[in-house]
Amino acid sequence: MNSTIRSLLPVCLTLLIGLAVARPVLAQDDESEAQRRSEQQKTKQAQAVSKEVYDRIQKAQDLVDAKDFQGALKLLNQLYNPDKLTEYEQANVLNYIGFVYYNMEDIPNALKTYERMVAIPSLEEQMKKQVMYTLAQLYTMQEQYNKALTTLDKWFLLEPNPAPEPFILKAQNLYQVKRYKDMIQPIENAMRIAKERGKEVREDWYVLLNFAYFQQEDYRKVRDIQKILLANWPKKRYWFSLAGAYTELGEDKNLINAYAAANDQGMFEKESEFVTMAQLYMQREVPYKAATLLEKEMAAGRVSKNAKNYRLLSQAWTLAMEDEKAIPALKEAARLSDDGELDVRLANAYLNTGNYSDCADAARNGLKKGKLKSPDNAQISLGMCLYNLHHYNDSISAFEAAARSSRSKRTANQWINVIRQEMDRNEQIRLAEQAARKKQAEVEAKRAKSGRL
Repeated sequence: MNSTIRSLLPVCLTLLIGLAVARPVLAQDDESEAQRRSEQQKTKQAQAVSKEVYDRIQKAQDLVDAKDFQGALKLLNQLYNPDKLTEYEQANVLNYIGFVYYNMEDIPNALKTYERMVAIPSLEEQMKKQVMYTLAQLYTMQEQYNKALTTLDKWFLLEPNPAPEPFILKAQNLYQVKRYKDMIQPIENAMRIAKERGKEVREDWYVLLNFAYFQQEDYRKVRDIQKILLANWPKKRYWFSLAGAYTELGEDKNLINAYAAANDQGMFEKESEFVTMAQLYMQREVPYKAATLLEKEMAAGRVSKNAKNYRLLSQAWTLAMEDEKAIPALKEAARLSDDGELDVRLANAYLNTGNYSDCADAARNGLKKGKLKSPDNAQISLGMCLYNLHHYNDSISAFEAAARSSRSKRTANQWINVIRQEMDRNEQIRLAEQAARKKQAEVEAKRAKSGRL
């Protein structure tokens, strides 16, 4: 955010260019003209320059036009003599000197010159306003932000009908001195005046205002500003800022919609953006969308094929009740993982799809790797797979291992009872079948013997 705000600060200085380019008014030689001046004007210093001063300023202007700034500066410094010039002439000469310094990129000397100019007691109001605004801009360039703010406040007292831009300049300086709350009013004033005058409300003004409200944790205002920015200047960062506001406001549905809109517009570029979108889909209980998104972006190479992402993909498919589709992701995740957790999940996926042999292998791999949060659950999964393979004794051993945990003891013992009852039934069936075969053999033997007799 700071880099964004700083990029707004370069200012197009007026620098009294209008005054510097305009030719000063020549003193009138006609005595009748002087006689017609009002008594009030006689009490003031004549607001004109002599022909000699005019000619030398004109020469300095020609040197400025020719980019001979040193020559112009030398000529103007020779001309400037408070003892010989009227205050109005002094103001005009200082104005040109400041302008030359600015063009030489000598901002400190430009500042000093304009400070001398604004200190002239009889400086006319229009010129004073312009030079004070120039000073505010130059102070900003020199990172003298408090001086810029003080000067701007004085300028506002002189200007009854300010344009939007001075308010923005004030907000930019307030930003630099970390008076974020105070930024709000001048920015909103600038926006109001711009709308009243039919002028454009600029994007960077909204960015400044958004920052100010963000610093106040006024996320409703942030949300509303981001909507305006998106409506007029649709950019990825505004979608993410809007999503952040929705997060702070607890508007989870709108949060997901903001991310989804950015994704639909092809604005995602980073892996973290796709993964966040998938996680949001899962939070919204639409895991199928999460799984298809991850699978597509992993195939495209925009999401890494690592254990973490395979784990997320497998979770998405599992929550979507798509165990067959979860298995490939779980196999890769388990292969890349140092602990056995994903092997156990893979075992459960095989169990759900009826692949009991691979289920048993995966469960054993998980137990062998170790670092399991619930090894008893892994033993239960192994026991169930072995039971379905009719490996009853091995299945009982797995359930007995699970029963060592108080959490799984009841479930494991229930399974052990079920298996033993089934083993008993199977034994009874086996014995009955054995007895039946023996009886059949005896009958057949008797028949064979009777036939021989």
